[in-house]
Amino acid sequence: MGRLIMPERIARGGKAVYGAALGILMLEARFPRIPGDVGHAQTWPFPVHYRVVPGASPERVVCRRAAGLLDAFIAGARELVAMGADGITTNCGFLSLFQRELAAAVEVPVATSALMQAPLIERLLPPGRRVGILTISRATLTPEHLAAAGVAPDTPVVGTESGRAFSRTVLGNELEMDLAACEQDIVDAGEELRRRHPEIGAILLECTNMCPHAHALRAHTGLPVFDMVSFVTWFHAGLVPRRF
Repeated sequence: MGRLIMPERIARGGKAVYGAALGILMLEARFPRIPGDVGHAQTWPFPVHYRVVPGASPERVVCRRAAGLLDAFIAGARELVAMGADGITTNCGFLSLFQRELAAAVEVPVATSALMQAPLIERLLPPGRRVGILTISRATLTPEHLAAAGVAPDTPVVGTESGRAFSRTVLGNELEMDLAACEQDIVDAGEELRRRHPEIGAILLECTNMCPHAHALRAHTGLPVFDMVSFVTWFHAGLVPRRF
């Protein structure tokens, strides 16, 4: 009987933790994170690494352009890669400002912001249709944020600042969240976006805390809704392709 030749069975190292390809840089916050939020681990159908960036409050990142935090985000990204992450993302769309610097600082792909989907979404739409953006703070989402994510400067944008609960709860870092009121704020903002810009053919959610309400927004507006969960799920599929 000939000798049975077995395929090579050699495990290779280089990481501290295995089985989680995605690393998520988190703001330092205390407001509730529900399923569907990027910061809720059960949102993901795959394991992830988290790293909280000290000093990165929602107000500082959204309203003050994450002033003074670039080095802390780079350090966090490098720690996630050292731990075992093969790709890095964040939990705030306003961190598009750091896309170039973070991508240059680590040897893995980086996707800082849901806003990066905008050019692709527009290519999916029929002629004459555009993507519209919902953000937590229209007043502080600057042309620089959009340009850093590759978003056309004339892209329609509406914020939730005029609502009752969502922007206040997240930016104020409150301990309690009225989920029904927050969802209504997002639906109302979506309706305003559609009313002011009837050429809208799809909605893109800048804020990762809006993701749990994407289903309700789609049901109300009838438009496709893209967010950070859809983006990161696509991103992860490239990091860990499915084996057939």
